[in-house]
Amino acid sequence: MNDIVNKLFAANKVEIQIIDATGVVRTSSTNPSIVGSKNTQNEVVKALQGIKDNQRMFTDLDGERKIVIAKPIGSGVKVYGAVYTIASMKDVYDTMNRINQIFISGTLIALGLTALLGVILSGTITKPIQEITRQATAVAEGRFDEQVRVSGRDEIGQLGNTFNFMMERLKEALTLNEEEKEKLASILSNMNDGLIAADDHGRVIVINRRAKQLLRVNEDTTLGMYLTALLGVPPDLMRPAEGGGDRVAMLPLFHEDEEEPLFVRATFTSIHGKSKGGAGTIVVLQDVTGQEKLEQSRREFVANVSHELRTPLTTIKSYLEALEDGALEEPQLAGKFVSVARNETERMIRLVTDLLQLSRLDSKQAIISKEATVVADMLEEVADRFSFQLEQRAIAVDIDVQPNVKEIMLDRDRIDQVLDNLVSNAIKYTPEGGHIRIYAGMPEERVLEISVQDNGIGIPKKDLERIFERFYRVDKARSRNMGGTGLGLSIAREIVKAHGGTIQLESELGHGTKVTFTLPYQQEVTAV
Repeated sequence: MNDIVNKLFAANKVEIQIIDATGVVRTSSTNPSIVGSKNTQNEVVKALQGIKDNQRMFTDLDGERKIVIAKPIGSGVKVYGAVYTIASMKDVYDTMNRINQIFISGTLIALGLTALLGVILSGTITKPIQEITRQATAVAEGRFDEQVRVSGRDEIGQLGNTFNFMMERLKEALTLNEEEKEKLASILSNMNDGLIAADDHGRVIVINRRAKQLLRVNEDTTLGMYLTALLGVPPDLMRPAEGGGDRVAMLPLFHEDEEEPLFVRATFTSIHGKSKGGAGTIVVLQDVTGQEKLEQSRREFVANVSHELRTPLTTIKSYLEALEDGALEEPQLAGKFVSVARNETERMIRLVTDLLQLSRLDSKQAIISKEATVVADMLEEVADRFSFQLEQRAIAVDIDVQPNVKEIMLDRDRIDQVLDNLVSNAIKYTPEGGHIRIYAGMPEERVLEISVQDNGIGIPKKDLERIFERFYRVDKARSRNMGGTGLGLSIAREIVKAHGGTIQLESELGHGTKVTFTLPYQQEVTAV
């Protein structure tokens, strides 16, 4: 047993004791001096009793960890002895320490590699995300020139490509929006009608140039102002009309620098958003002052024509009834009545003739047939036609033709009609012993200017603007008694316009009147 024990375990520095059933040591691998002595260790006692699991860890005086194991020897319930081993755990612990060091080193290396890989991976992920974030900030600030740099075809790369595509589409959309906004601003700015937009609270948010001109307001002070206060309209006009139609109101606008008010038609249209409630109101302002004046002129024209025709017709009817009632039997009285009827008839004929002439001029049916005319001869002939009336009233006529005045192409008959009307008016409203001056000159190259000036009663300032209107008379009763129809100046203006010229009147009450018209040289034959 000594040989076997020594050969098997001596090299491993393990002490082995073979103990018999009485606890006496029969052999020892490292300490022969204890052979024959009794081992009373607790593990040995348990092993001799047949207990197999007997081991204990302890630390000896040298601080070395050791393990004690005692195993019974025998078969069944019969125990013949025990094997008692004491082995050092130093190599095991050294091996475990080396293994632990290996695990710790491997773990640290793995953690380092993991951290490095994490940094690399995070760089490949976060850098594109940071780039996208930076570009998104640039887009939010309105800069669309830069693009996200795409360095791969992975999901991050696809995200970058998608972002670049989205940015291009957004840039196109914003560009289109700006173009549409500029078009809308241009349309609003150049509209002939005024336009005002208000929000759902009735405050002005948009006002175009024409609306500011009509209302004489400033955009800076108007924006945010209530629409009802700006236009001076009741709040009911802000509500939609029954059936969803528009509301229309006529607004007279009074301005300090204008004597007459402006008439503006305001059309209120409610606009609706995606929600059920209203989104605001749009007001279109149309200047209908001209239409109102035209309508007023039409009404006055109809009334004047009716009056001008009714007066002579009434007179003729009255005298015819008087003749029928017996005045026809009295030759002297009958002749007087017939003369009055004839004069009234001629007056109506003149009126109808003037109206027909005006109608032809207005409808472009009158033909202007021009011929070469010597201006001095034309003015002399006009004076000759009125020589009898001028002598009767002792009115002197002065004809002044400048030396530079040349022959001119014009419709002689129609210009004679203009001159006859002007000279006739000058004679009518110039007192006896007065003076009339007929002037012809060329203030500009290729422009003939002719004026008829008198020192008569003149025209009040308030009537000057309307003096060329049809049937307009300064002194209606006196003009009618003198045989005038109230259409002479209107016809003169249309004839001058048909020649491509202009006509104007200057007058001061009590100091006379001057009518001037111009005619351009070398005008072709035109249909008016």
